[in-house]
Formats: sequence, structure tokens, C-alpha cells
Amino acid sequence: MTTGAVVIALATRMFLIPNDVVSGGVTGIAFMVSSLLPIPVSMGVLMVAFNVPILLVAMRYLGGWRFALRTLYTIGLMSLTIDYAAPFVPTVTEDPLLYCLYGGVLAGIGGGLIFRARSSGGGFDMIARMIELRWGIPPGRSSLYLNAVVFVAALALFGPEKIMYALLVSFVASQAVDALLNIGAGMNQVWVITANPADVGAVILRELNRGVTVVSARGAYTGAERAMLLCVITRAEVPVLTQLVATTDATAFVVVGEAVSVYGNGFRALPI
Repeated sequence: MTTGAVVIALATRMFLIPNDVVSGGVTGIAFMVSSLLPIPVSMGVLMVAFNVPILLVAMRYLGGWRFALRTLYTIGLMSLTIDYAAPFVPTVTEDPLLYCLYGGVLAGIGGGLIFRARSSGGGFDMIARMIELRWGIPPGRSSLYLNAVVFVAALALFGPEKIMYALLVSFVASQAVDALLNIGAGMNQVWVITANPADVGAVILRELNRGVTVVSARGAYTGAERAMLLCVITRAEVPVLTQLVATTDATAFVVVGEAVSVYGNGFRALPI
């Protein structure tokens, strides 16, 4: 959480703030509302006002008071770092392509670290976590969609050029978030239809030390009864498994597919 918060703060201070990049999420909404109100209202007050109801809902689905305290710690550390790092952090570049690319990548890396620590940076991060929990959409992708809605609404206030830069930063950050979250989580599910299930299953168990589930199957065209083996392995193990199957049963039919998330014995613990 600490590393992620500091990385986001440094990305914001070095690349985004000096170049007036429009923010997405709750920060962008608060800025638009403050600019439209007839009386001056602090951005901080508006951000708290928008974050509180989201946090209250997120507490119910994402971990109660423990999640709330972790999120408040992350938000507080980011805010302090952005404010107090200003005299010590120089503006790295004024080139639009460079500050969009590197600012987005660093912000995405920081966000991914915070997500992996089961916390959030507040605002749309919490909504993205709830969307992932409910529908399985990766947080980076849902954050991009949510920010796109905010940027479309902000088009009249900031103009098309600013919004295009903001969308580019948001897209790069979303890709970095999802890439970081997928590190070590890239798994494949393999289905093997074979006439020698005992031999194929035994060689997978012995050589890869992976569990195998046997499912009865029948060919629709031939009507022949066959066994279908299901095995979940890492991407690096796919060529090893296919070679093992080929040497054991050259007539086997193998299907390899991506497994988005794998929980249980031998893999990640089931989320509670």
C-alpha cells in the first residue's frame, strides 16, 4: 500500500500536475462541480463528500472497517506525498507523449500495487473493485470505462485536446494496472480427450505434479465413449504438458484455454 501510494503521488507530481493533465475519477468530478457552483467550495470538501458514500457501500462488499482504514491510509499518504514532495520533485518532461505515457504507466503500477494489497486509492478504485467482485471485469478496464464517462462530461469545460490527453493517460494506466494484477496469475485450463486416460493422467501427475479431473464424455458423431481430463497449469507448463500427452497418446485431442482466475488447493486462496 505504501509503495503504491508513493508511486502514484510521484507520477502525479512529476508528470501530470505540472502539465495540467485533467484528472479522472472523483477528483475530476469534484473539479467540475467546484467550477460550476455559484459559490467557492473547497475541492477537498467535495472529494470527501463524494468519497464517503462510495466508501460506505464498499465497506459492505470489500472488507468492512479493515478495508476502510486501509483505503483512508492510502488516500492520506498519497495526498501528503503529493503536497510535501513538490519542492523536491522536478518536472521531468513537457512533451505530451512522454508525460502521458510515463505518468500513466507509473500511476497504473501504483494502482496495481494497491489493489494487490487489498486496498484502494478511493473513488473509482473502490467501484472498480466492486465491479470485479460482482462481474469479474478487470479493475483497470472498468476504471477506464468510468473515467471515459467523466471525460465526456468534462468535454465542454476543458476542451477536446485536454480530454484526449486525459483519455490517453487513463488508457495507459488501465493497461498497467491489469498487467500488474496478472503477474503470477496467468493460468491455463487444459482439456485432454484421450483413449488412454489412466496413462495420460498418471504422466501429468508424475511429471508436472498437477491435479487431474476425469470427466466422462461421448462423441456426438461417433457415439464412442471417451474420458476427458481437465487440468489447470501455468502458461509455461503448457508446452511441457502437450509434449507429455503426445508421447503418451499421439491420437489425443487437446484444448488449451485461458483461466482468468483460479482459486483453491494449490492456487490462490478463495477470497473472503
